[in-house]
Amino acid sequence: MTALAAVILCRDELEHLPPCLESVWFADEVLVFIDSRSPVLDEMIRLAEAAGARVQQRAFDDYASHRNAALQAVDTDWVLFVDVDERVTPELAREVRQVIASGKAVGYGIPRDNYIFGRLTRHAGWYPDYQTRLLRRTHARYDPARPVHEVVILDGSQDYLQHTLIHYNYRDLAHFLAKQRRYAEIDAGILYDQGIRPRLHHFVTMPLRQFFWRFVTLAGYRDGLHGLRLSLLMAWYEWLKYRKLAARVRLSASQ
Repeated sequence: MTALAAVILCRDELEHLPPCLESVWFADEVLVFIDSRSPVLDEMIRLAEAAGARVQQRAFDDYASHRNAALQAVDTDWVLFVDVDERVTPELAREVRQVIASGKAVGYGIPRDNYIFGRLTRHAGWYPDYQTRLLRRTHARYDPARPVHEVVILDGSQDYLQHTLIHYNYRDLAHFLAKQRRYAEIDAGILYDQGIRPRLHHFVTMPLRQFFWRFVTLAGYRDGLHGLRLSLLMAWYEWLKYRKLAARVRLSASQ
């Protein structure tokens, strides 16, 4: 049987770790890859080791580098990345085993069922939400130029699975806003490094474009008020990203 490691990335999600671990024991090895700056590091280690998983720590710097380090922490033929707030269904587990036995591709995109604010969200860009998570280890690496919303570079072909990862995404509005503020800071830095500078119209046109894309083009309206709220929140994210970009420009000019 082709060896498979399930790698769980986590930081402080104590409530998510046990059910996530339970969902990946079809793999030959389970590695829990913990941010060493976790405020609940000892508890995370205790839970992982009690379940029989191997544990490794690393200080998180960015998503691409963190995943590349995790790839180097195992020596199996295949790696299945699972975030701690995700679950592998039995159907997906069987499909994973089938495709790695066939060896037809070196990477596989997996669709996700996203539960946002406790609700399964099928529109506004949250489905099928393919994530390239099943990788032939020696044929994959993450692009360092994409520190957030990371992208896999494959030495070979990619295919797509049919069965979904369950993703318990943003649990409430406060959780959503906190994560989007972190993402906006990173994305603003990327724009700044690319030489992009904000113009006054960006604070209006970019949020409006994002809202139209989410609510109309990606059919967020089909999720009713839930889809409307998410589309408005993502428009807010665009505004926040350009506000943070403007702050970086001002800081640079003052130095």
